[in-house]
Formats: sequence, structure tokens, C-alpha cells
Amino acid sequence: MDARDILARLRVGDPLDPDQFQWFARGLADGTVSDAQAGAFAMAICKSPIGPAARVSLTHAMRDTGQVMSWDLDGPVLDKHSTGGVGDTVSLPLAPALAACGAFVPMLSGRGLGHTGGTLDKMEAIPGYRAIIGNDELARVVGDVGCAIVGASGEIAPADKRLYAVRDVTSTVESIDLITASILSKKLSEGLEGLILDVKTGSGAFMADPADALALAQSLVDTAQGAGCKCTALLTDMSQPLARAAGNALEVMEAMEILTGSGGSARLRQVTLSLGGELLVLGGLAANAAEGEAKINAALHSGAAAEIFGHMVATLGGPGDFVSRWRDRLPAAPVMVDIAPKEPGYVTAIDTRAVGEAVVHLGGGRLVQADKVDPAVGLADLAGIGERVDRDRPLARIHARTEDSARAAAEALHRAYRLSAAPVSPPDLVQERIG
Repeated sequence: MDARDILARLRVGDPLDPDQFQWFARGLADGTVSDAQAGAFAMAICKSPIGPAARVSLTHAMRDTGQVMSWDLDGPVLDKHSTGGVGDTVSLPLAPALAACGAFVPMLSGRGLGHTGGTLDKMEAIPGYRAIIGNDELARVVGDVGCAIVGASGEIAPADKRLYAVRDVTSTVESIDLITASILSKKLSEGLEGLILDVKTGSGAFMADPADALALAQSLVDTAQGAGCKCTALLTDMSQPLARAAGNALEVMEAMEILTGSGGSARLRQVTLSLGGELLVLGGLAANAAEGEAKINAALHSGAAAEIFGHMVATLGGPGDFVSRWRDRLPAAPVMVDIAPKEPGYVTAIDTRAVGEAVVHLGGGRLVQADKVDPAVGLADLAGIGERVDRDRPLARIHARTEDSARAAAEALHRAYRLSAAPVSPPDLVQERIG
């Protein structure tokens, strides 16, 4: 085989067999395939979708370029993946709650991408926390603690790392075939028995259009199941931030409120329960989603999930007293400003992508890959759709490094929020179940 023959077949729409996908994926991982050939491969698939069976072959091929973990544990190995949004800090309460219910959760996560926050950036807001570890240590932590929220090492799906970088500069990021193979090649490397997918739609989602989000969810579920992994997806609303906070340390605070029973967004809690309930069914730990939700709720309410989260944080280098002292342990921004609306009214719509971009420009995300993230900055107490806002109930509280950056964030928030004199109802949070 050679890359030219494979590219020629793709160019005219001829199907590739699994061996050809395996050869090309190995070439991506070891450098046999050039950047030009990798770009041509991505563009060919983007222009001519490859179909369900070929998606499974491509996913398997990319997964098999790295280590595939295997487990010998007394419970199911489960994980969740979100397509990303603003204020989406579900992973932090969900992973330990699943572990408290008898699952083992090697939650491989990513950093912030564009306007969306990254779970690893949130975890690294915790002083001392090591978010990147090798697979051997990952296996030890998951076996001992029950969960680990960390990043994928270089041992996991190296072909995907290469192809993703090429997609970013060839305008092929939005191909459903390539998104599916990218997500699942990493997730299936974890040796999972069950996977829940949280596919976002709305103004803050990468797939803002519901039809596009549904197509992606169906592709992910069909491919995961075709690859031998039990999988379900929920289509969830991202027409407004999921939590009341957006920004790394601020989102950790909101997750800790959920874990410790001291508050937290009702929307964040509901998505945590919904995803967890479905995943416990996939893992054989609940008979149905309602029973699964009740078990996740009990793990949160009892403090069992908080205890596991604290054990994980301490095991991975964070403070041993984090669960009891998290307010003291997380960094705080020096400038805090409440932003009132220009006129009172009810929130009718939010440009959630613009809210996420405001956090990025405060320093809470990356404008270029080399940027250092400021964990303390962001937005708190964000008003949601349907709420009345006025001088007593501001749009948000800005946490900033400087007065100038706070003023810029305030202007962005005023542009992002649409108000009216009459109240409206927010969209349904969980819009559809696939799988």
C-alpha cells in the first residue's frame, strides 16, 4: 500500500477496506504519511463522507495506533464525553458520583477549545493538581480511587493528535466522520464498557443547529456501538451557559457546591443526574434511567461523591483538605464588578458563544495555543433565560485581572444578552435521547 493509492481511491469515492485505514493511521502516527497527504485525506473525507461502516474502521484504525487499556476490576469501566459549551463543568461532580455507585471512570478530558472551557484547565485551577499522567499511573489511580479526571497521554491514539492538527489548518474540523473518529478513537482506547455522550446544541455549541447536532449524536452512537461499546447520547441545550459560572476556578467552585450540597446551578445538577442515570444503565448498575438518577443523586447528597473527589485531588497532587477548604484553596481575581443591565427586563435570549469569548478575553482561555490561562478570571452569577434582571439582580459578576479587562467584558455581556418586558420560558434542557 501507499498513501497515493489510498488518496486516489478516496478522491473518486471508492471505499477503503479496514486494512487501508489501518495503514494510513499508522502512517499518520509514525510520520510515513506527509502533512500534505494527511491534509488531502482529511479534505477527501470532508467532501465525500465515508459512511457508517467505514467510520468504524477509521475509528478502530486510529485507536490502534496507541495503547488500548485493559482492566481487571470489580465494576464496569464507564466514561462520558461532551461536545463542549460554556459553563459545562459536569465532569467534576459526575465522575466521583459514578465511582460512588460502583463504576470505574478513567475520564480522559481536554483543554479549552475556542469559546468553550476545558476540563483539564478547570482541574489545574486546583493548586498542585497533575492533569497529565501516564497510562500506568492512570490505571493505578482509577483502581484505587474509582475515577481520575486527566488528559490523554502520548500513548493514546497518536494518529488522532496528528490528524487533528492538520484538520485545524485545512478547514476540515467540522466533518462529522472526522469528529466521530477523533472523539471515539480516544474514548475507546480507555477500554470502556459504556459511554454516554452529551451533544450540545444552541448558541454556545459547536453544532448550534439542532439538525447538525442530532446527526453528530447519531454518528457517534452508531460508531461506538459498531465498535463494540455500549453507548447512548443525550442532546442537551446550550442556548445559555449550563452553570451560573464560566471560568476555570469559578466553575470548580460551582462543581464543589454541587458535591458538598451547598448550592450550584439546577441545570448543572440536572444534566449530571441525566447523564449519570443513563450511564449506570449502560454499566448494569441500574435497571433504568430513573433508578440511575436516584443513585447519582444519593451519591451527591450523602457526601460519598465529594469524598471520592477529594481523594482523587489529593492522589494527583492537590491539597489533602480540598473538600473542606476549597473556597480558600482556589485562586481569586483582584477585580470583581457586578454588571447591571442598561434597562430592567426579562432575559429572552443569550449569545452564549459571546459569553464564552468574553471569558477567553478576560484571560480564562487561549487566543493562541501558547497562551497561559488565568484560572481566577471569569463570570459568576450569570442570569439565565426567563430571569428578570435589574440593578438588584445584575447580568453577572465579572472576575477580572484589571479594570480595563472588566470594562471590556461588561460591554461584551451587554451585547450578548437580549431583554424584553415580558417573561419567556427557557428551552428544554434535555431535548432528545439517541441510542
